[in-house]
Amino acid sequence: ELALKSLGNEGLFLFSSLDTNKDLYLSPEEFKPIAEKLTGVAPTSESEEEETPDPSGETLSIVAKFQPLVMETMTKSKDGFLGISHIALSGLRNWTAPAAPMSVLLAREFKAFLPPKNKLDLGDPWWIIPSELNIFTGYLSNNRFYPPPPKGKEVIIHKLLSMFHPRPFVRSRFAPQGAVACVQASSSFYYTVAFRIHAEFQLNEPPNFPFWFSPGQFTGHIVLSKDSSHVREFKLFVPNNRSLNVDMEWLYGASESSNMEVDIGYLPQMELESTGPSIPAVIHDENGNVLDSRDPSGEPIQFVFEEIPWQQQIPWEEAAQKLEVAMYPFKKISYLPFTEAFERAKAEKKLVHSILLWAPPVPLPLPGSGRTLRETVLESSPILALLNESFISSWSLVKELEELQSNRENEFYSKLAELHLEKYNFPVEMIICLPNGTVIHHINANYFLDITSMKPEDVESSIFSFSTSFEDPSTATYLQFLKEGLQRAKPYLQS
Repeated sequence: ELALKSLGNEGLFLFSSLDTNKDLYLSPEEFKPIAEKLTGVAPTSESEEEETPDPSGETLSIVAKFQPLVMETMTKSKDGFLGISHIALSGLRNWTAPAAPMSVLLAREFKAFLPPKNKLDLGDPWWIIPSELNIFTGYLSNNRFYPPPPKGKEVIIHKLLSMFHPRPFVRSRFAPQGAVACVQASSSFYYTVAFRIHAEFQLNEPPNFPFWFSPGQFTGHIVLSKDSSHVREFKLFVPNNRSLNVDMEWLYGASESSNMEVDIGYLPQMELESTGPSIPAVIHDENGNVLDSRDPSGEPIQFVFEEIPWQQQIPWEEAAQKLEVAMYPFKKISYLPFTEAFERAKAEKKLVHSILLWAPPVPLPLPGSGRTLRETVLESSPILALLNESFISSWSLVKELEELQSNRENEFYSKLAELHLEKYNFPVEMIICLPNGTVIHHINANYFLDITSMKPEDVESSIFSFSTSFEDPSTATYLQFLKEGLQRAKPYLQS
């Protein structure tokens, strides 16, 4: 109450977003995002200082595989890219192969993927590159062409992504940015570490205007020794299991206020994979003498590696889910595929809480509504609790539901999609419906944000009411939206 009196609702909401441990005090680390925003300077901690790996250590060969974006999957391809200059898309059209099809890196450069001493439990996430953005710190400038020099643990990720394109930005412009990891398996001498990276590429150079290419995520795993001297295997890739997996954004001017185009598309393949385990650059015999790395016939000496006896491990799917929740706390509750959500809702006699989006809920430069919802409302404890108790949640892409609607093999699923699409307005629609697909409540994200940014006394009481106890207006209003849905569904739920 004292904090509310001193700061007011908006001030306390800002304070609470920074006070990560909820002790009502801001430590220097918690205040860091605001300090960096105000000063424009991000200090490098001692732990991030780069170490020079031993050049005589083991080396790892990595190959890049890349299939360019399928231009026909872009929304603007439907009208033949009418009104879009050829120059704007030149960087995208010309990117047909990886910048470096193969690269040889030192095994010890992958030390950045080793877990901290307090994160050795399976599935316990830590940040390789911490996300330094939130709703209050805003986002990084669109009007940039060249990545800042990578520091500390950013260096290896920058090297890897540079195999695809010469201008990777290891920190995306929008939250959540950075890289997160967790131990997936452990043995006496090795770890398998699963990771997820949110990064993007700048495809244009002056005199053209910026063109941002933002895959939904990079994910993968590495098997490495606990002293990082040996890497058994490495794989990094952009998932391609959904119909859209890349966001693109390009400017038509040289300032932040310039006109901007946004589109989405499908990238069939973008991956890096080791050709085999890392091998010594120099081979010694038992007396320490250097041996030739080739046999008498000139062929490279073949190494035989023992099987790793894993003492504990978790499935890849479980590790990936832990990383997703670390990036997106709103996913502490499950968001099921569209049709599965309705099957589950029917079985459990719950309502479906559905979010219908134009583009995937990943760190993309969407219109602000999707990001704001994700970073505030859907992450708040009261919303998570009510969704978990009374709803089955799902998120879907408009394109996926359009395909489902046109597929007449299952009339029920087709009708579900049709009922959803009837209520959709760009960019995001939140929908509450019965297990049979009947929509009983819905609200557009832009309208929702408009009314929650108004003063309570200026909002018509018939639209939504605000809580009298302290909650930020967005959370209070979304709670009201969910409760109204439950109220309207009572006749069904009681039958």
